[in-house]
Amino acid sequence: MTDTVFTQIQNTIDSRKGGNPDESYVAQLLHKGQDKILKKVIEEAGEVLMASKDGDREHLIYETADLWFHSMVLLAHHGLRVEDVAAELARRQGLSGLAEKAARTAE
Repeated sequence: MTDTVFTQIQNTIDSRKGGNPDESYVAQLLHKGQDKILKKVIEEAGEVLMASKDGDREHLIYETADLWFHSMVLLAHHGLRVEDVAAELARRQGLSGLAEKAARTAE
């Protein structure tokens, strides 16, 4: 995969693991653990919804960036990377969403 902005951000997040929580927001989140990270993801998801309801495109972009960032921190907490999500999206590309959902339901 090319060195996308997502990969660069994920690399930065990974480099902050085990860092000083007083010096890094990411280190602080990771230090506080999954519950804190999940609260941030939920908070940011709510802000995305409100920005969408308000119809403010710039605010929607801003809040979506926050949601994606905090989701990437959550991935890092679990030892995963944005590339893992990209691989899953690539796997699904060309599949009917309805067929994919039906296959999950049948399991």
